[in-house]
Amino acid sequence: MTPLPQNVRAIPDGHLPGGIIKLAIMAVGGQGGGVLTGWIEALARSQGLAVQATSVAGVAQRTGATIYYIEIAQADGGTPVLALAPSAGDVDIVIAAEMMEVGRAILRGLVTPDRTVLIGSTHRALAVSEKTAPGDGIADAEEVRAAAEIAARRLILADFDQLAVDAGSIISASLFGALAGSGALPFPRTAYEAAIRAGGKGVDASLRAFDAGFTAARAGGADAHPGEAPAPAPPSPQGPAPLLTAWQRLEDRARALPAPVQGMAMAGLQKVVAFQDPAYGAEYLDRLDRVLALDRTGDHALTRQAAKHIANAMAYDDVMRVADEKTRSTRFGRIRAEMGAGEVMQLTDYTHPRGEEIVSILPAGLGRWVHARPRLVAWIDRRVNRGRRLRTDRLRPFLQLWLIAGLRRWRRGTLRHAQEMRHLEAWLNTAMAQADRDPAFAIEILCARRLIKGYSDTHARGMSKFDRVMEGVACVAGRKDAADWTRRLVTAALADEDGKVLDGALRTIRSF
Repeated sequence: MTPLPQNVRAIPDGHLPGGIIKLAIMAVGGQGGGVLTGWIEALARSQGLAVQATSVAGVAQRTGATIYYIEIAQADGGTPVLALAPSAGDVDIVIAAEMMEVGRAILRGLVTPDRTVLIGSTHRALAVSEKTAPGDGIADAEEVRAAAEIAARRLILADFDQLAVDAGSIISASLFGALAGSGALPFPRTAYEAAIRAGGKGVDASLRAFDAGFTAARAGGADAHPGEAPAPAPPSPQGPAPLLTAWQRLEDRARALPAPVQGMAMAGLQKVVAFQDPAYGAEYLDRLDRVLALDRTGDHALTRQAAKHIANAMAYDDVMRVADEKTRSTRFGRIRAEMGAGEVMQLTDYTHPRGEEIVSILPAGLGRWVHARPRLVAWIDRRVNRGRRLRTDRLRPFLQLWLIAGLRRWRRGTLRHAQEMRHLEAWLNTAMAQADRDPAFAIEILCARRLIKGYSDTHARGMSKFDRVMEGVACVAGRKDAADWTRRLVTAALADEDGKVLDGALRTIRSF
């Protein structure tokens, strides 16, 4: 990093009003927390001040949640004694690079109403605990926002990540701009910009993101609350003419459905066609037509739920789908955009196939024969069940995954597909058997499908819980409160990973 020019100094004598400023940055892997810290260090030194920066890395979530701590003090001709870590109630500025990091700073006591300027980005980078929770485990960002409004002396919130992406940079640059726009440090804007230029990498894009963050902070950080932003327009389909013609026929069928169903049906249709092919999309619409013919709800609620959950059941996660997702050009483009221009990309994917997954992609007849022989399955498992790290930015590992993804053309003949379709039909038949007598019960049976997600062990746990819930469904069928009990069973299944709450709910049902 090159030295900053002297003409950007606002306090050339090294005198800092207040004596010392304490600043904490809460960031996760890939958000440029170290870059932001380096810019702030260069900024402070350009003003003739003493500065010390430390970091405490974490590895428990989202590739590591890290606290960067900076103290800026008057030099006074000597070396000041500075702390290595922030203390609760003793931080002037907190910068959080994600909404849950805002909450983490508040919980640690770093944000106080008498002292702290809190700058945070409202976007979400989901924690591992949110991703692995049964059902919807996403934390409520609005609760964090409400707590921040109480906890901070001054609050600046905006989607600084999107501002950076729009500028072709990363969030550290827009947060640096927000720090400048907040006026929390007594330095001129030119000094901030000089710190970015001195870094020498991605300067133009960083300055654009800096300007966007500066403007947002000066505007008070006002931004739309989650859910208010308009949904992006779906991409136009592209491909060979025969496939586009087949897609158009499917789209016309979906558009002919009742208005309350069309949106979910189109989303489901896109998902299953992307999973397999247009013929598979026709199967999806055939199942949806069957539900529609039995739908007695005035607002087509039964068909709307079916559109969602049938699509998820048909687009199950298997080895081919995972390989396909890892080799799509859009994935590599997104990762390059997140890393920033000029960076050299090395991409390592971790895979851990089990013997059961290998057996599942065999032709159905052969797969059933192998599956019926536990010793043979165990023999296969011992040879494949180990972790592998594939450098998919290299040709050979990429081709390995690409060839696995290409097996999708034979997917319908595999053991896994036969099992999934048998399970899907049994579930759908159970729901449709209640459509005339108790539509609310039928809807809850459809919604129980949300227990199943992921692949490998995650899929097995979800399937086990789903099957136990369906046992409870059979017990309450015919009762006036069957829909309510089914809803309780699903809630119990989502309550914990081990299923102890579900066991209790099932015991209660069996008691009557």
